[in-house]
Amino acid sequence: MKKTPVIFTGHGSPMLAIDENDLTREMQRVGTDVLTSEDRPKAILAISAHWYVPGTYIQSAKKPRQIYDMYGFPEELYQLQYPAKGCPKLTQDVCQLLGNAVSIDDSWGIDHGTWSVMVHMFPNAPIPVVQLSVNSLFTPDQCFALGQKLAPLREEGYLIWASGNIVHNLRRVEWNKRGGSEAAKHFNQDIVDNVTKGNLDAVIHYENHEHAAYAVPTPEHYLPLLYCLGAAGTDKATPFNNTCTLGSMAMTGFVWA
Repeated sequence: MKKTPVIFTGHGSPMLAIDENDLTREMQRVGTDVLTSEDRPKAILAISAHWYVPGTYIQSAKKPRQIYDMYGFPEELYQLQYPAKGCPKLTQDVCQLLGNAVSIDDSWGIDHGTWSVMVHMFPNAPIPVVQLSVNSLFTPDQCFALGQKLAPLREEGYLIWASGNIVHNLRRVEWNKRGGSEAAKHFNQDIVDNVTKGNLDAVIHYENHEHAAYAVPTPEHYLPLLYCLGAAGTDKATPFNNTCTLGSMAMTGFVWA
C-alpha cells in the first residue's frame, strides 16, 4: 500500500460545519482526493485542538459519541450528526507504537474541532475515526517527536489528520472583518513559508516570531500542526485555504504527500 498523506486543517468557528463557502469547498476538494484515492485510508487518526488535556490519550469506542463542545450557537448546529465509527485496530496499533506513553480514554468523543471539518471533507463519515489528545504537558518539540513516532501508521493505511489554527486569538477577533489583521497575515505567511520550505525549527519554535504572542496566545490550536509536521517527515507540503479571517484567525491547512 502507498503511504497515506498527512493533513492539517484550520477550523475556526463551529459555524463552519453548516457554512457553504470557498473554505468549505476547498475542504471538500481535499477530502474527495482522499476518498477517491486508490489507497483510500482504512481509518483516520484525528488530533483535535479541542481535546487538550494533561496526557496522551487515545479513544477505543466502537461508536464514539459526538461532542457539542460549544455554546450559544444556532440550534441547527446542535442537530447536526456526524455518525463516525471507531476503529479498535487503529487504537491497538497506536498503543503498540507509543507503549506506556499513551492511555485509553473514552470519556471524550468526536468534538467539533473534528466533525465541523469532516462533514465537508468526508461527508456521512465513510471512514472510521479515532481521536488522539493534544498533550498540554508537552513542549512543541515533544509534540513534533510524538508525530514522528506516529509516522509508521501511514505505511499501514491510516490517515493522520489534525485540526487547529495557525493563528487563533479569540480575544482579538474582529467579527465584522472578512480578512486578517496585519499581524495575523504576517505570522500565518511566515509559518506557511517555513513549512513548505522544510524549515522545521522555525515552525516548531514559533514563539521566537515577533507576532507569536498575538497569533498563539495559548498553544492548543497551534500544536496539532506540529504533530502533523513530525508525522510528515520529508514529504512535500501543499497549502490550502491559505487565508485569515475575523482579524485574528487563520484557516490555513496543508497536505503532505
